[in-house]
Amino acid sequence: MTALPLLDVRDLTVEFATRRGTVQAVIDLNLTVPKGEIVGVVGESGSGKSVTSYAVMRILDRAGRIAKGAIAYTNIDLLAAGEGEMRDLRGREMSMIFQNPRLALNPIRKVGRQIEDVLLQHLQAQPDNVKQKAIDLLEQVRIARPEERYHAYPFELSGGMCQRIVIALALACQPQLLIADEPTTGLDVTTQKAVMDLVVDLVRARGMSAILITHDLGLAAAYCDKVVVMQKGRVVETAASAAIFKAPEHPYTMKLMRATPRPGITLHDLLPADTPLPDRSAAPAAIGEPLLVVEGLVKEYKRQEAGRSLTKLFAKKAEPLPPFRAVDGISFAVRRGESVGLVGESGCGKSTTSMMVMRLIDPTQGRITFDGQDIAAVPARGFAASPLRKRIQMVFQDPTESLNPRYTVARAIADPLLRMGGFRGGAKLRDKVEALATMVGLPHDLLDRFPHQLSGGQKARVGIARAIALNPDLVILDEPTAALDVSVQAVVLNLLQHLKETLGMSYLFVSHDLHVVRLLCDRVIVMRQGAIVEEGTAQEVLEAPKADYTRELLSAIPHPPA
Repeated sequence: MTALPLLDVRDLTVEFATRRGTVQAVIDLNLTVPKGEIVGVVGESGSGKSVTSYAVMRILDRAGRIAKGAIAYTNIDLLAAGEGEMRDLRGREMSMIFQNPRLALNPIRKVGRQIEDVLLQHLQAQPDNVKQKAIDLLEQVRIARPEERYHAYPFELSGGMCQRIVIALALACQPQLLIADEPTTGLDVTTQKAVMDLVVDLVRARGMSAILITHDLGLAAAYCDKVVVMQKGRVVETAASAAIFKAPEHPYTMKLMRATPRPGITLHDLLPADTPLPDRSAAPAAIGEPLLVVEGLVKEYKRQEAGRSLTKLFAKKAEPLPPFRAVDGISFAVRRGESVGLVGESGCGKSTTSMMVMRLIDPTQGRITFDGQDIAAVPARGFAASPLRKRIQMVFQDPTESLNPRYTVARAIADPLLRMGGFRGGAKLRDKVEALATMVGLPHDLLDRFPHQLSGGQKARVGIARAIALNPDLVILDEPTAALDVSVQAVVLNLLQHLKETLGMSYLFVSHDLHVVRLLCDRVIVMRQGAIVEEGTAQEVLEAPKADYTRELLSAIPHPPA
């Protein structure tokens, strides 16, 4: 007798009511999750992956409804279950790791307390041991200094840290079904491996099941027993993980495979064969003399004693805690026309370094010389008025949060032109905005739309167009493709390379995706705990690393079979 699957979804169709009529987000979907297995659901944005998971958890928004189909969890009909029963099942039997960690966390409650809430609600701890269990969960997902982070608010943590907190919340009650919606998007490769290894160990040891929703085919290949490929709301291919990556049958699966960065391929290899390539008839700008020179850069932050009470505040003043050194005396250079990758785990200091170079925060000590001028001598608050401001621009990690939701695309791109480019509006400004849109491959009919009306890839292009509007000499790229689908990422990476070659810009490329760094960067700097552990050409560092830490980073990268 065949055992019942833990989750059985049959002929599921999910619809959303919009101003333009009804939209079918999921169409006749069939999905089976056996006990003890991990099923990967892959596809690009808009394919219906997340909507499927929301339907299973019964957390669709008001505009969405399940038009037809059946969803069974063991012998429970989830579509017939009342909200009270579903509330009990969520967390205890089924749990979900959400894609956007900041929206999933209460911004005004300490993260340790939020984990305690879940443990106490589902009777997984008692008041006398709940704090220690919460700290243990933080340690399991590799939160540094878990006793200290227990007292932190979400806004005090990085995006990667918040993602780990959400994972800890999902694992708190040891659910039987874990739905992970892009659970490692904000994590570095070693933490990603540690988290996914933990999930797999829990699934195997406790007979759990998991659904891994991802656009990272390497992750699906490494951790899933079976893979379901979705396109435009439909399942187009289902097979065992090893089979689907070695011999994909559907053209869409082949397209995803081609666009996935991996060793031995070039930027052009990522693009579909029929994609028009940028005009590279002109010789690329040569790498010149140093443009940016960083010497002995240090950034320290004051520490506060975790959990300080009012009694302690009025007690005898204790010795102050030593400052936390986020960046520890690093030195490096970026030459004209050069792309330098800054890589390492979350918390290694790479983002802090980029913020100091961008002059958004002040260093504790050290020099930052840009085109012969010590820009660290100018306070961050006053640097906006410096004539050098327009020569250093940044593409931020989150394309959505970096755009003003009240500005149209045209207004967002025009913003630096109006503030620092000497434009006053009119036809000349519109012509410039349209030229920038053309340069980044953004259709002109999108210029009068607002950010919420764009896809992730389109918003990324807006961010790039805004950053290059003033023809800067140095562009700081902070994980510019981290949240993009692989096919969109391929186009954006080729665009960035084309812009560098034609405009002669220099890039400081902050990333934890070493495959992407390999494709785009001339040199690589590896950071760990605020210090540089290795530096060299991309080929030297990523193909023949000298530092044990670099080898550890490279070995942690999942990738599809060749």
